[in-house]
Amino acid sequence: MSTFVRRLALALSFLTRLPLARIAGDEVDVGRAVAFFPLVGVVLGTIVAGVAWLLADRLPASVLAVLLVALIAALTGGLHLDGLADTFDALGASGDAERRLAVLRDSRIGAHGASALLLLVLAKVAALEAHVASGGLAPLVVFPALARAVVPLELVSFSYARPSGLGSAFRAHAKTSDVALALATAAAALLFLGFRGVLAGVATVLLALLFARLAARRFGGLTGDVYGASIELAEALFLVLTLRAP
Repeated sequence: MSTFVRRLALALSFLTRLPLARIAGDEVDVGRAVAFFPLVGVVLGTIVAGVAWLLADRLPASVLAVLLVALIAALTGGLHLDGLADTFDALGASGDAERRLAVLRDSRIGAHGASALLLLVLAKVAALEAHVASGGLAPLVVFPALARAVVPLELVSFSYARPSGLGSAFRAHAKTSDVALALATAAAALLFLGFRGVLAGVATVLLALLFARLAARRFGGLTGDVYGASIELAEALFLVLTLRAP
């Protein structure tokens, strides 16, 4: 198996619950798989857009939007939603960075996490409903790819808050060339949406990086949960920013 295919398969295995054969790879392969995160997003977006296209004339836009949010959560195993809830619980915790990291490790969902989760899901449902109702399905292909391009940027821009953890291999072994490939993939996807889509993509990335900077200050660096939260926030932001006024 070529290095390209192996690292792409590792990225798919890490970011999705698609039924794939188990792929063996060392920590270097795992870390450098970040280059293919946006490509995995294209796969997810194509599935979501395909389901939307098939069911657009069969279901009300509101019902279909809920189904699409549930679909992408199922495809990713809810991994990023869990990270979002944990991150906002920790951001809302009092104390120093060590105390907040302890909250981040706690799997229980508190008021901050539950509120963030609810608001994000509502934002996604509302935005997807509007896209489906307008017939503009192209952003549905792109939004998961753009969101997953944020993580490679965060990996090289911020330190990791723990000596080990889910994202430590990515942080340790991802190279600038991997980040460049990830950004090139996302940029290519954005071009299909035209100038407005490119502007929405740039704004989404900048806002996601601002969120990461806030988290890094609160936690002394980033963690796997923060990467997941960044993906969820970027998805929602991009879906909202690509809406067209009625």
